[in-house]
Amino acid sequence: MAIRYVVQVGEDVLRQKCQPVKAFNGDLHALLNDMKETVRAEQGAGLAAPQIGIPLRVVVIDVEEGYYEFINPVILSQKGEQVGEEGCLSVKGKQGTVKRPQKVKVEYRDRNGRKHTVTAEDFFARAVCHELDHLDGILYIDKADEVYGLPVED
Repeated sequence: MAIRYVVQVGEDVLRQKCQPVKAFNGDLHALLNDMKETVRAEQGAGLAAPQIGIPLRVVVIDVEEGYYEFINPVILSQKGEQVGEEGCLSVKGKQGTVKRPQKVKVEYRDRNGRKHTVTAEDFFARAVCHELDHLDGILYIDKADEVYGLPVED
């Protein structure tokens, strides 16, 4: 396992539509393990593969509800609305106010290719939507009503 470099806004890979995963093998498992280590080292709620320079439809989410790995995820349904603050590991030092669904149902595959569905609510739903947007080249700053800078920690 290794902590990967998180690319920053301005890198082309963050604006690409990612390709679906076709091979559920050791390379994918290593990528997922590195993503888990990276999101935890960065103290983030989630990380998408393009954020580490890999244009594949792979996301990890690490929130109160648990740690999830989403491969080739698709939102099946969404309900309600919430407005809240978001930041991004690829947009350091900024936050913004973004409108997201309150609840989403997502279909995805696990690291072994098995299909699953999960219903995410509240912050978990926000994290899922934020990370899945990355897979289509969308950043939260594209949807934010307002983006503002934060003090950068040393």
